[in-house]
Amino acid sequence: MKIPSADFAIIGGSGTLSSDFPKNFDGVKILADNLLFDTPYGQSPALRLCEIDGKSFLTCKMHGWRSGVSRADSSRQIFWIFRESGVKRILSEGGVGSVNRLLNPRDLLIPDDYLDLSVRKDVQLDGRYLLVMRDALCTELRRNLLMVSKEIYDGRIFERGIYAVTDGRHFESPAEIAMMNGHADIVGQSLAPEVYLAREIGACYANLSFVVNYGEGLRVWSHDVMKEIFFDDAAMIGNILLETIKKTPADDRTCECLSLRKETLLKEIYDAE
Repeated sequence: MKIPSADFAIIGGSGTLSSDFPKNFDGVKILADNLLFDTPYGQSPALRLCEIDGKSFLTCKMHGWRSGVSRADSSRQIFWIFRESGVKRILSEGGVGSVNRLLNPRDLLIPDDYLDLSVRKDVQLDGRYLLVMRDALCTELRRNLLMVSKEIYDGRIFERGIYAVTDGRHFESPAEIAMMNGHADIVGQSLAPEVYLAREIGACYANLSFVVNYGEGLRVWSHDVMKEIFFDDAAMIGNILLETIKKTPADDRTCECLSLRKETLLKEIYDAE
């Protein structure tokens, strides 16, 4: 099956999972569904090709994670497809825990930096680029996410913060949250390796994080409240992502994301492969 062209991609996480995103959202056309592709890292998860306001985008559920496939390979599969399809701008979303004591469930945060505490370190497509991770979260996409979030959501919104990435699937221990405190604001499992795979394929990347629980040791939290958030607020999260695409040009990029991908100084090594 030929991989279709698309300018945008949305990586769905727990925030939109209950809504079968983006079905039944106003203005969205589903052009093709349940798309499966063979990649160098195994068969891809199911993707949808969609259109809104004349702009095409690919999307998948829960970061492509599924049983029997490592999370590293899941990430490589979807980003290999994004590269082949010509995706230039990528939005992701997901529920996170608080590390900063001032954050509460249902706070929205648009991170501007990250701390990778996962063990998935050497996750790349071909290694031909030196990735400069300054401004790793696209300033332009973040600005548009913030603008749209303020129009749609009447809760608390934070325009910056540091996202600490752990492997999961378990939640962090109180000691781990205490270690992160002062170095990160939120904790989750999906921003890396996505953030550096996006830079490798030359795409802009931004994330919308929704606080769904307190980090362990900060305050007792309820699983029922987290479940309510996932079901009650899925439509709001989906609408923010879709409206951000509508307000973002596909080609006219004013950010530095593409220029921060450099040709590797180890070119001879990779040319010999």
